Amino acid sequence: MLDIPQKSEKSFADGKILQSVADGIGVITFNNPQKRNAMSLDMWEGLGHALVELRDDPDVRVVIMVGAGDKAFVSGADISQFEKTRHNAEASEQYSRKSAAQRALLADYPKPTIACIRGFCLGGGMQVAMLADIRIASDYSQFGIPAARLGIAYGYDGLKHLVSLVGPSWARLLMYTGMRIDSAEAVRIGLVDRVVADLELWDATLEIARTISGNAPLAIQAAKITIAQVLKDESHRDMDAIRNIGTTCMDSEDFREGRQAFMEKRKPQFKGR
Repeated sequence: MLDIPQKSEKSFADGKILQSVADGIGVITFNNPQKRNAMSLDMWEGLGHALVELRDDPDVRVVIMVGAGDKAFVSGADISQFEKTRHNAEASEQYSRKSAAQRALLADYPKPTIACIRGFCLGGGMQVAMLADIRIASDYSQFGIPAARLGIAYGYDGLKHLVSLVGPSWARLLMYTGMRIDSAEAVRIGLVDRVVADLELWDATLEIARTISGNAPLAIQAAKITIAQVLKDESHRDMDAIRNIGTTCMDSEDFREGRQAFMEKRKPQFKGR
């Protein structure tokens, strides 16, 4: 089991989404271990509520998403619901619309997000992980999108992120075969950013989160905004947003604090303003 901090814990979706905050780090736990953290519609909605609360909490500077138990991050959608919620094209479209707001919220999240991946990361779990800014995986995790084995079409947004991470050839191989790959292959092709020993996963993830939390929030926001614009087609880039956040950084108290701390050879205390 991962030693996840439980301070200020709240729950959503009948306890299947947990939210906690400690030392400027928000943690969202997918808490459905009996089904390997498979996502129901209620869990998608609960994820959205947790994300909004952490987004609006001024003390939270970075958010980690993690799966409960030792079997899975998120093993995909809850297939037991498919006969009711995704049994044909119309029902599937309604299902997609209901979860679209939460996916969009995560895609455009203003604070840094980290997926801490242990065990299975499949289907919808891959979509959640790919929407995170950073993906850290244990050395025995497994990744895949079994859409072809279920006869369903994986959505445009999910495939867009997959192609951007691993390229079209690997995206085709993963999608056409429904194959699973291990952590070593995942990091080699760019699907995850770092692989660590299973027992070190939480500590390694927390170390990255603490480093981010200790840096200047406005500078991180500037990087996040600019990288997002770089990934867009040139005709759709918001260069004004890049210039505005750059100006905000240069005029901020944090920039003055960073300079002063450097001169005084001490650790800066950034306030995000």
